[in-house]
Amino acid sequence: MSSTVEAPLFIPPRPDYPGEMPSFPAFLRAVRTNALLMWPDYAYERDVVESRILGRAQMLLNAPEAIHHVLVGNPDNYRRTPASIRILRPIAGRGLLLSEGEDWRHQRRTIAPAMAPRVIPMLTRHMASVTQEMIAALATREGQPVNLLAAMQSAALDIAGRSMFSLETREFGPEMRALLTEYGFRLAQPHLMDMVLPPGIPTLRDLRRRRFQARWMALIDRIIDSRPATGVADDGPRDLFDLLRDARDPETGAAFTRPQLRDQVATMIVAGHETTAITLFWSLYLLALDPAEQDRLAAEVHGPNLGPDGAADALGRLTRTRAVVSEALRLYPPAFTLVRAAIGPDQAGAVAIPKGAILMISPWVLHRHRRLWRDPDAFDPSRFLPSAPTPPRFAYLPFGAGPRVCVGAQFALAEATLLLAAMIQAFEIGLDGDQPVMPTPVITTQPNRAPAFLLRRR
Repeated sequence: MSSTVEAPLFIPPRPDYPGEMPSFPAFLRAVRTNALLMWPDYAYERDVVESRILGRAQMLLNAPEAIHHVLVGNPDNYRRTPASIRILRPIAGRGLLLSEGEDWRHQRRTIAPAMAPRVIPMLTRHMASVTQEMIAALATREGQPVNLLAAMQSAALDIAGRSMFSLETREFGPEMRALLTEYGFRLAQPHLMDMVLPPGIPTLRDLRRRRFQARWMALIDRIIDSRPATGVADDGPRDLFDLLRDARDPETGAAFTRPQLRDQVATMIVAGHETTAITLFWSLYLLALDPAEQDRLAAEVHGPNLGPDGAADALGRLTRTRAVVSEALRLYPPAFTLVRAAIGPDQAGAVAIPKGAILMISPWVLHRHRRLWRDPDAFDPSRFLPSAPTPPRFAYLPFGAGPRVCVGAQFALAEATLLLAAMIQAFEIGLDGDQPVMPTPVITTQPNRAPAFLLRRR
């Protein structure tokens, strides 16, 4: 009589968490270099971790009922912090991401129909076309070291351009990527003055950010100006720009102004392409380290037509591929933390929140919390298969939750699922070397380096 023994789950590399709450200088250093070192090891076991920074209460919330209250039950009591506004405003303008109050409600009502699930089939054609071109280019590098981080960033940016404008990004892509890289390395890291000064008081760093914003928004304006030259489709909208340009607030009938339209486009390009590229990179890295899971994925994607004519129909059948994407989002959530300031005192479940407290809801900590997840540090896509138990509510927040949940979540999931399926359908993916890649989030959960991958045609 024989028995089968399940192989142990694969545990990808991660940083060693500090044993105690970091000192204030160590906290500032972590914020600028690797935010995962902001929280001690015991944060992954507690419902709330409290500390004081510059005399203000700072609270990391891990209890799902408390998170539900802050994001859904009483969201109007919580606003973005000065640091997040300073860092995001130059690249997102006054679009949906940073708007507040009635301005936010108008933008949300207007933009929501353009991002509804019914729009996904129209967009999958753009996704599939870019993917085919990317795979053809990568096939010429078979057996050679390949930077898949750069390849995923380029493909996601191209998909953003075509989905938004039906445009190739060869004209604008290099400048766009150069500007975003410049901002990420030079201006996106928060500094002490970002945290203590109100947004209305500019620092020297803010002046540099404003100069960047002028260049960035000028590029977005040039892209929008190029759009009418492509003509107007007779058979309905062909991209997101058609939908946004023609969108009306269902309550007021108001359309987006030109500055609002520009800011929505900037937000979608930044948030959409960066989130998807990082998710794809981590998915491919995890599969390269776990050949058995890669084989299971290869079996699923062996038959479906993932080209422009078949991608929309195939999407619903890629259950294991989507589970891998969901697990990559759990282990490496692009938005690793949400930060809010309490306008007034509140009670979130069992947690008393004082006025002015800085609240942190960290998907990184929440997704690896030892009381909320089985084998929290392990790579186990099966936990997201349709037959698996649903994850605890408000313990899995890759796209946020509540009224401000990411409006492009379904678009991002569809894009990442289709690109990952196509990559595994085309290639057996490995790594050139065994040096671990570590997550080092500052704005998003980036890798500390771009490893070389090796591709072999299937």
